[in-house]
Amino acid sequence: MEQQQGLAQIEQTRVIAIVRGIEEKHIVGVAHALLAGGVTVMEVTLNTPGATGMITRLQQELGDRMYIGAGTVLDTEDAERAMAAGASFLVTPNTDEAVIRLAVQRGIPIYPGAMTPTEVVKAWKAGAAAVKIFPTTSLGLSYIKELQGPLSHIPMVAVGGVGEHNIADFIRAGCCAVGVGSTLFDKQAIAEGRYEAVTEKAKALLAGLNK
Repeated sequence: MEQQQGLAQIEQTRVIAIVRGIEEKHIVGVAHALLAGGVTVMEVTLNTPGATGMITRLQQELGDRMYIGAGTVLDTEDAERAMAAGASFLVTPNTDEAVIRLAVQRGIPIYPGAMTPTEVVKAWKAGAAAVKIFPTTSLGLSYIKELQGPLSHIPMVAVGGVGEHNIADFIRAGCCAVGVGSTLFDKQAIAEGRYEAVTEKAKALLAGLNK
């Protein structure tokens, strides 16, 4: 999927599915299930065993229909591995300006993690496509609203604690998108090959946008 088309998918669906700790044999089934549920953007975290191979395979099989990136990119070495595997975008849990600059140089959108206003501004000025506010499980919705006061010009992605019950609240608070992991994935169902459970959770999450 082309970069601009992929970025448009994030703006349209508002959801980035965070795939962590799922076995490689299930990854294509999970991706198809997300797609069937209306979620077209997914990141495979690099601390998932076999992550780079999964990214390559997903790009080969679904890259024309899904926007596939790498998450938990901690340093420039991780970034190089992810880009070599074919990641269309990068997501980090922290603000590392060297990683951001590398992604910008390569023309790869990056969503670096930040918590404080200083980190948010630093990440944005370094070239972030949007800034991932993390961890919102701990920081909460009120923190997003407070950040939006002086920093509403910076696109923000909330990650942590977002589900169908509150996704609309985060979007209304000013987030351009949210990242969702465990809420979407019943690992027991996936281990049993019941990928339809992922589809149903994806549908419920997107339905929550209209609540």
